[in-house]
Amino acid sequence: MKYLIVGLGNKGTEYENTRHNIGFKVADKIAENLEAPFNSTNFGWMAEGKYKGRKVLVLKPDTYMNLSGNAVKYWMQKENIPMENILVITDDLVLPFGTLRMKMKGSDAGHNGLKNIQEVLQSQNYARLRFGISAEFAEGKQVDYVLGVWNSEESEKLPERIDKFAKASLSFVFAGINNTMSSFNGK
Repeated sequence: MKYLIVGLGNKGTEYENTRHNIGFKVADKIAENLEAPFNSTNFGWMAEGKYKGRKVLVLKPDTYMNLSGNAVKYWMQKENIPMENILVITDDLVLPFGTLRMKMKGSDAGHNGLKNIQEVLQSQNYARLRFGISAEFAEGKQVDYVLGVWNSEESEKLPERIDKFAKASLSFVFAGINNTMSSFNGK
């Protein structure tokens, strides 16, 4: 069985440590856990590894957040990966900082990366793992907030949260979505 885990983010050093790039950070941790280095490839950077007998492809698209669907569709088709074996990791303003929420399907909830994936795949039926970044910004400052860097308190807690999200992602691969949601959601 093959799985595609996609960490959403934006390429470039100016975005590297922003809240919007948490998907890239979790993808890095998953690849580290799999001992699988990233290589530059079509539509981004890919790490390939095995987890409990299953092939896991970890993708960080280089298409910028708002065009992530092209990368997901390309790799899904190239590797013949069914929709139910895709997990997309993204930031979420609605959830408190560090909160983990995995769902099998759903709306884009205003997230442009998810919106584009939904448009390109013509479906909402793929798993998503949302990383809460909270909404601690003044009116009209949403873009500055999501493209801003973590504050010192968040930065201190980030490694543990990233580790938890990487474990949840690999649980999705081995234990399935329902077991993973029961074990990890809200934790």
